[in-house]
Amino acid sequence: MNARTVIIRPIVSEKSYALLAANKYTFRVHERAHKTQVRQAVEEIFGVRVRDVRTMSVKPKPKRRGYTSGKTRGWKKAVVQLHPDDRIELFEGQELGE
Repeated sequence: MNARTVIIRPIVSEKSYALLAANKYTFRVHERAHKTQVRQAVEEIFGVRVRDVRTMSVKPKPKRRGYTSGKTRGWKKAVVQLHPDDRIELFEGQELGE
């Protein structure tokens, strides 16, 4: 799997910004990607050293629109902890609500 297909996009939320203080970055990843592939993809794309990778599957939520019921799509996310000396500039300097 290509590094650009493993990492789909960064997750921008209050919880992910709270994790930035601990040098942890959150990404939406391919459903079939495992921790080793996520580690290699982040190191290749951003040129940083990865210390730890945590992955989790986000379950679909039930939704209704009138009589029609369904659910949202399930997806996979990864929380990547970097070496203390490394940073990803993509996240730095952005504020929520701007």
